[in-house]
Amino acid sequence: MLNHQSKTPVFDAVKKYMTDNTIPFHVPGHKQGRGIPEFCEFVGKNTLGIDLTCLPDTDNICNPTGVIAEAEELAAKAFGADKAYFLVNGTTNGIQAMIMSVCKPGDKIILPRNAHKSAFGGLIISGAIPIYVRPEMDLEYGISTGVSVETLKAALDQHPDAKGIFIINPNYYGTASKLEEIVELAHSYGVPVLVDEAHGAHLHLSDELPLSAMQAGADIAASSTHKLLGSMTQSSMLLIKSKLISPQRVKAVLNITQTTSPSYVLMSSLDVARKQIALRGDELIRKTLELARWARQEMCKIPGIKLFEPEEETCGCKKYDITKLTINVKSLGLSGYDMERILRRDYRIQVELADLYNVIFLLTLADDEYTIKYLINSCREIAEGRQLEKILKYVPPWPAIPTVSVSPRDAMYSETKRVPLIEAVGEVSAEMIMAYPPGIPLVCPGEYISKETIDYVQVLKNEQADLQGTEDPKINYIKVLKPALSLARVGDQIS
Repeated sequence: MLNHQSKTPVFDAVKKYMTDNTIPFHVPGHKQGRGIPEFCEFVGKNTLGIDLTCLPDTDNICNPTGVIAEAEELAAKAFGADKAYFLVNGTTNGIQAMIMSVCKPGDKIILPRNAHKSAFGGLIISGAIPIYVRPEMDLEYGISTGVSVETLKAALDQHPDAKGIFIINPNYYGTASKLEEIVELAHSYGVPVLVDEAHGAHLHLSDELPLSAMQAGADIAASSTHKLLGSMTQSSMLLIKSKLISPQRVKAVLNITQTTSPSYVLMSSLDVARKQIALRGDELIRKTLELARWARQEMCKIPGIKLFEPEEETCGCKKYDITKLTINVKSLGLSGYDMERILRRDYRIQVELADLYNVIFLLTLADDEYTIKYLINSCREIAEGRQLEKILKYVPPWPAIPTVSVSPRDAMYSETKRVPLIEAVGEVSAEMIMAYPPGIPLVCPGEYISKETIDYVQVLKNEQADLQGTEDPKINYIKVLKPALSLARVGDQIS
């Protein structure tokens, strides 16, 4: 099989197009970069030379029968799936396709509240009714750790007609739920498991990491190859291994939601990234894990910095990914947002994520001893320059899951009015509010807005977090449903 994995069908096809010196009379209009010389000079002729469209030799993503089909088959084998689909609209497209593939309007789906905003987009598009479950929390760090099997069993017992369980594996901070047990539970109810594996494309490469979705027996997973395995931003894969979900149904949904003009640059990068991890994945992940262990060991020695290392088999957490280096900086008198700004301004380091307490450094196959040593020394220098003190400011707890009033889709298409956020207590939201990253909504369309949510948004604004979701870029106003509307309550639909 390894000999087959050395092939790169899509990449080879676009390179051949270039070396054949084909004269294009087709889109894209820049025609191998000649139509946009300034950009071509910077990114290179090769990049724009393989920026092609669907041609007889390059196949068609909507109905692949040639090189794309071959590349996807190789990807399925490399990731332990029965079927793989290339995604050029990001993992967002995959997550929404998963939900649309199992849910029609009015169907229920069980999902954790800390799901990415793309899942909530999937609810709006599909018309599905969310049954939210609360993940376990580590209160010291303010981090969700995983959804317990017991919580999901209670949800299934209450809603046995749910069409799917949506799980994150791992979450943004690297913690993974007991996915194998969750799959066994869900399948005993005849319910498929849909996995957001945006941060887990590498999991199958080492026993030191949590199980991947395919290893755990999940039915379908959206995997961000670009986040950790080297393909280009916006390129991902959708993996299927299921008796409960039809690959034909999934493909039909993808053909509705994805572009008909896929980027061959992105697909080529998927092709090469798959080849690299299939042939050298063990070696590359071994090096990355060694660097991660070293980085964690050194970070633990820095006064005022506390490393997130959840105990396994507790708090809904089966295992965690040590390549997600999460440090808590409260004892430095800093918020995570403060630490992010200092690192970027003074050390040219950009973190993956900052929140009220923590920052995450993402270690990948691309890191080496130099980058890790520079990171450690920079954090040590910042800590040594500060007097140790706990943050004195009051930080309210993460708000409770809001009460759902109407389905996300109904809220999206209802008549609305614009009100000041501070006056919106008790109103039904028509918009999302979230800090991005990680993109976990505090409130979603169709949910009541609580005082706790407004207070938490104010804290995030004071810390200059990147808040998104409302039409008002400053989040001073929010659109809410007009009270005169007579809308069917979700409670009537899910009782």
